[in-house]
Amino acid sequence: MTITTPLTRHWIPLTIDGAEVRLSCISREGSGLPIVLLHGFGSTKEDYADVALYPSFAGRPIFAYDAPGCGDSECSDLKKISIPFLVKTALAALAEQGIQRFDLVGHSMGGLTSLMLAHQHPDMVASFTDIEGNVAPEDCFLSRQIFLHPDEDPEQFLEDFIARNWAAPFYSSPLYATSVRYKVRARAVRGIFESMVDLSDNAGLMEKFLALPLPRMFMYGEQNKTLSYLAHLASNGVVLAEIPHSGHFPMYSNAPEMWRRIAAFQAGAHEPASAAHSARS
Repeated sequence: MTITTPLTRHWIPLTIDGAEVRLSCISREGSGLPIVLLHGFGSTKEDYADVALYPSFAGRPIFAYDAPGCGDSECSDLKKISIPFLVKTALAALAEQGIQRFDLVGHSMGGLTSLMLAHQHPDMVASFTDIEGNVAPEDCFLSRQIFLHPDEDPEQFLEDFIARNWAAPFYSSPLYATSVRYKVRARAVRGIFESMVDLSDNAGLMEKFLALPLPRMFMYGEQNKTLSYLAHLASNGVVLAEIPHSGHFPMYSNAPEMWRRIAAFQAGAHEPASAAHSARS
């Protein structure tokens, strides 16, 4: 039986663009490359807490945190939160932890944050697992609702957002929707969503993703296998990981398969000739 090391909960105080931030973190020490995990919108670091229980990751350092305005993390100016703000937060948190190079995992909003971080500092990222993070305008099915269903009242917008997602016919959507109000501050939503749409529409995310000089895996749920760009990713050297019985939230719908694919990809990521074979095995 493999002995796993539990995670430690702790806080990191930061100042980002003049805003006081207090990050709620989970981590553990270990040997080898750290695994850094960034959660999606309406989620928290606990999406990833089970990584500490999987033998494939035994002994490795782990670091995850609630983004400002999400989960237990605090931010003195919620209106400042955006994807660029979250990238600065990630870099500051990594510096505080002394993490200089790592395997990166990001989901949705966290996937876009991860992409921008990796684009700016590719030397820091040993491998990148992008779990349905934005790489094209079509990925804004959640964030574009800030324009498609506008409401000047941030609390009302969030309640309507929750109702729409609760009724969506996708794996884990009701589970996700019912906890959103407890996991994100309403006044943080507009800045996050507007920046996600702007970057997806105007920042050439696909080109940035394909240009990354490091092993990349794009993970998606089987309900999203109709994404128009999947073949384009594969033809440009990106490993694809389709997770059965899952939509946008594989960590809720099929976590064992999600972790299996991430472990296999990371195991082979530093041997380019075997990376794709390992991830598909």
